[in-house]
Amino acid sequence: MPIRVLIAEDSPVVQVILRRMLASCPDVELVGMAGNGKEALKMLPQVLPDVVCTDFHMPQMNGLELTQEIMATMPRPILILSASVQAEDTQNVFRVLKAGAVDVLPKPIDGGMRDWQDLQLELITKIRVLSGVAVFTHRRQGRDLRRGTSQPVTARSKSVGLGQSSLPPIAPAVRQRTYELVTIGASTGGPQALQEILREIPVGFPVPIVCVQHISRGFLTGLVNWLDTECRVPVRIAQPGMRAEAGVIYFPPEDEHLTFSRPGVFASAPLPPFSGHRPSVTVTFESVAQVYGRRCVGILLTGMGKDGALGMQAISQAGGVTIAQDEATSVVFGMPKEAIALGAARYVLPLPEIAPVLLKRLFVG
Repeated sequence: MPIRVLIAEDSPVVQVILRRMLASCPDVELVGMAGNGKEALKMLPQVLPDVVCTDFHMPQMNGLELTQEIMATMPRPILILSASVQAEDTQNVFRVLKAGAVDVLPKPIDGGMRDWQDLQLELITKIRVLSGVAVFTHRRQGRDLRRGTSQPVTARSKSVGLGQSSLPPIAPAVRQRTYELVTIGASTGGPQALQEILREIPVGFPVPIVCVQHISRGFLTGLVNWLDTECRVPVRIAQPGMRAEAGVIYFPPEDEHLTFSRPGVFASAPLPPFSGHRPSVTVTFESVAQVYGRRCVGILLTGMGKDGALGMQAISQAGGVTIAQDEATSVVFGMPKEAIALGAARYVLPLPEIAPVLLKRLFVG
């Protein structure tokens, strides 16, 4: 059966373009086209889409409000289509991801047909991936008094772990080892997973954390700024030659691989995309394995494809500790699954248990 798609988009021109793009794909069916969030919400129980694609800026009900309502009442995988990549707008986009949307795709800013044609394959690919995603109900925003910011309270539709008592035993030799770096890789579903882990990192965390997240061009600064407001420690974009500081979270520059020239010093690898990605998780992980060896921790989170699996294998073979997110809590189980198949993951954990392992089992006082 074709993938059923509902679109919320207020521009008549963009509506026509999107109709043509989806019509060219035999395994995708456009079941509804709404001009704003209210129309889309009304259509939802009638057309029962597999995937919802929504713009952010719309009259009457914007993309954030629509996402909150859908995820509270009839959860569906949601893809944000946004033409806005300015700092203030990308902050809004990541608020929608926090509310339960799964992924984001930039619309061409000037709207030229060639730009839309270049985007067509990526749009169809994301729709196909999202159609197989299991989503969770999100209750409306509550207050997180510890941080003084709004946090969604989630009720997951399936088990995500057995709590503190289910944490795996850590060998004494691993517990007592001194680690110098934590590195994390993620793709589809990664921003939300990273937020859940990184917001638990306390001030004074003893090592740097390096994250590689696959994300569409133009959204890196918004991701970093959003996480910086969500976390208790600074979140920064690394630059070649910069020294990595303990208790700081780093991301690669846009469209650049991030490596290390020596312990604690960032470098940029002048390499083509690896597994279709630049930055690549594997490129960073392999550099970390070479420079840090057994004194690093590698974590591979939710994501589509194979990037990161070979890199995690390199960390494992170098003697570092490796953790893969489990299937039940992964939005897309592709990347962790590939690492597990290689025997590269020492621990396979539900997302809520990864931060406790870091804080209470590996970095113990």
